[in-house]
Amino acid sequence: MSILPQVIFLVIFAAAGYVLYRRISFLKRNIMLGKKEERNDQPGERWKTMLLVAFGQQKMFKRWLPAFLHFLVYAGFIIINLEVAEFIIDGFTGQHRIFAPFLGGFYTFAMNAFEFLAVGVLVACVVFLIRRNITKVPRLTMKELKGWPAMDANLILIIEICLMMAILKMNAADQLLASRGVGHYTQLGTLFFSSLLKPFFEGFSTSFLIFTERAAWWFHIVGILSFAIYVTYSKHLHIFLAFPNTWYSKLQPKGEMTNMPEVTNEVNMMLGIPTEGAQEPPAEIGRFGAKDVNDLSWINVMNAYSCTECGRCTAECPANITGKKLSPRKIMMDVRDRAEEVGKSLDAGGKGLEDGKSLLGDYTTAEEINACTSCNACVEACPVNIDPLSIILQMRRYVAMEESGSPAQWNAMFQNMETSFSPWKFAPTDRFNWAESVKDEEIK
Repeated sequence: MSILPQVIFLVIFAAAGYVLYRRISFLKRNIMLGKKEERNDQPGERWKTMLLVAFGQQKMFKRWLPAFLHFLVYAGFIIINLEVAEFIIDGFTGQHRIFAPFLGGFYTFAMNAFEFLAVGVLVACVVFLIRRNITKVPRLTMKELKGWPAMDANLILIIEICLMMAILKMNAADQLLASRGVGHYTQLGTLFFSSLLKPFFEGFSTSFLIFTERAAWWFHIVGILSFAIYVTYSKHLHIFLAFPNTWYSKLQPKGEMTNMPEVTNEVNMMLGIPTEGAQEPPAEIGRFGAKDVNDLSWINVMNAYSCTECGRCTAECPANITGKKLSPRKIMMDVRDRAEEVGKSLDAGGKGLEDGKSLLGDYTTAEEINACTSCNACVEACPVNIDPLSIILQMRRYVAMEESGSPAQWNAMFQNMETSFSPWKFAPTDRFNWAESVKDEEIK
């Protein structure tokens, strides 16, 4: 037997592995552009969150139809990829269905299960294409999705349909060849879904069936390797990042805003309050808030790369619903696009973060972040626990504290808080005057 197919497979596999390694290194470097942040507390709660939200798809089932369809694709991706392990072993060894002799009847059962999931994935992808391009679900047709994001979503669905069809065609041709007693093809028993395609292939010659089976096998394995690379350039990176993203979820109550350590330490020092774990103040005070991706934490940047662009956050946002420019989904896309731009610039020997651009201003506008009501609807809606509000608040803090660029009404409120210790402009000594009137009434 010629070893040429094994050599070709080895070359393709090694090339895919190298490209994937380079891309993963690029993504890791981009994510680590953000500032350090430690979130390893409550490991038990974090495991629970990851298992329920990422693995169990808990938050998806608030909308049962897309949740069910997504679950089919998700389960298909995980379980069908068990068969890919056999593909890879077959590719390296030159064998065909290497597990079949060892697993016997269970192998036939497993193949039927894989085919069932393949058909489920195929149907789900067709429905998703219809929702995006025919019925045009509003959250899937907003302006931030024009161009590449829309093409990316459609392309990945079409690729999945082609991969699933390749499995079914390969199995149909495989079983016809086995029934003809050709070479190393193994008779597996009835494979329900692929057997429906057998009448279409029965009239073809054995040589054509061998070509069809081999072409489908190569298409599927090369397609899977290409898919793995493509995902790292796509919104579908959430397939992998959803797990670490949910692990590093913010576990505090959603209404609790994180104080700025720089400000907290300054206030404590002024008041003479000792701070646990306080470090020596830096020689130069860092930037307040966030203007660019390096001012955010690495978890914020990972959030951006984990974004599925599903639009549930924007669909729930009261500011967006009432016609404001704010779209939490666009905020996350802006962070990711800026990180990509900086990363590509650094790889090309460019200026990176010193290119004269910034996240705030060149990607996200002050009008967008000022429209946020801080209601946390976007955080609650996200199926993988992304936190757009954290990023919005950090950019608003930069505008307020570094540029004094908040709206005039806000500045008046800030001044009242500073001088009168309340949003309203009256002396703190008058704060309990209302109680005097109540006391007078009681005396009467």
